[in-house]
Amino acid sequence: MTSVWKTKVLPGLNKIFDKDGKKAAAAGFLKSFNKEEFDKEIEDKKTELEPKVVEAYEASPPEVKALFKDKKPVKVSKKNSAAVTKFLDELAKIDFPGAKVVSEAVAKSGTSPLLPAITFILDKVAPFIPKEEPKEEPAAVVEEKKEEEKKEEEDKPAAEEAAPPAAAAAAAEEK
Repeated sequence: MTSVWKTKVLPGLNKIFDKDGKKAAAAGFLKSFNKEEFDKEIEDKKTELEPKVVEAYEASPPEVKALFKDKKPVKVSKKNSAAVTKFLDELAKIDFPGAKVVSEAVAKSGTSPLLPAITFILDKVAPFIPKEEPKEEPAAVVEEKKEEEKKEEEDKPAAEEAAPPAAAAAAAEEK
């Protein structure tokens, strides 16, 4: 019974759901994708890759920058898949290890079936990206904000004092 399932039914279902063979191509690519090899190559070229990656990151769209903003693992969604694809192309241009093969596979199969490979590449890019420091405001700006807060606090009691008589008048009208 299982041999009939594997030989007749399953291939028929695959033809229905994967008409153009993208999923099969993506599965084959993921099996052949050697993370260890690319990991070693990235470690070897770390110093020469860093300025190139920073330059590519700076030129990337805000959707890509948002991926690396938090320290959370990179997540690719339908909303940012086009930007991620462009970023992979840029990484391929600067010869980032693994980016060219992943970029070519994404062009053939799309981002969804290749998320593990894309995530691997983006996670390897993350250490090269400079962390954005919170910008410190000049002292004059900080003092202005404090003065504005004091003025707001002074205005609040005056508004509160005016409110009770109005509330009392409304309550008297109801009686």
